[in-house]
Amino acid sequence: MDQNSLKMDFAIGEDGLPFSARYGDHYYSRHDGQAETAHVFLAGNDLPARWEGAARFTIGELGFGTGLNLLETWRQWREAREEGQVLIFHSLDAHPLKRSAAAEALARWESLADLTAELLENWDNLAEGVWLDAQTFLHVHHASVEEALCAFPGDVDAWFLDGFAPSRNPAMWSANVMALIAERSSSNATAASYTAAGWVRRNLAEAGFAVEKRPGFGTKRDMITARRAS
Repeated sequence: MDQNSLKMDFAIGEDGLPFSARYGDHYYSRHDGQAETAHVFLAGNDLPARWEGAARFTIGELGFGTGLNLLETWRQWREAREEGQVLIFHSLDAHPLKRSAAAEALARWESLADLTAELLENWDNLAEGVWLDAQTFLHVHHASVEEALCAFPGDVDAWFLDGFAPSRNPAMWSANVMALIAERSSSNATAASYTAAGWVRRNLAEAGFAVEKRPGFGTKRDMITARRAS
């Protein structure tokens, strides 16, 4: 994508939050993106509790965006981890943001400032994979969702399903995508998403996940969690 297209796609809206013109959707919750990440993706996957005793834990994410999910995960991981444990974080983004756009979007999160600085320092190398610290590895695949998933490892323990809204970006939530997720999941893999759309739940169920609704974040009534059932 050329630089002009990137500038046109990303904008800070009147509410002060980053917005994608391509998908007509915000990059994170208008209420509190950091708190939403903690509620939906970390608590939804029973983290950090599942890190206890795990020598290696792998997270797969659909939709890297600003990197906010990674940053909040990394923050909690640093607080919970023990010596020798390793977190592997694979994400994807077909239309990655420029570093300056990500910096603008993340500037409001003071509790993440030191981690944000480290992420931005490595921003141009994320597609090759980088060690953010001695126990945290990040690889952002700059490709379409199905192409990127084919490059993910086959032992993902927890999934952050965080594409733009299914009605605006249906390719991220298709039956084929959910089947690829199942193929790349460990035997006890879980998944969580802010969306509770019926067809997304059905696609996850058909891929072999037991799906349940939970209370959503903020004003959102429902979200979903899932656990590999086969």
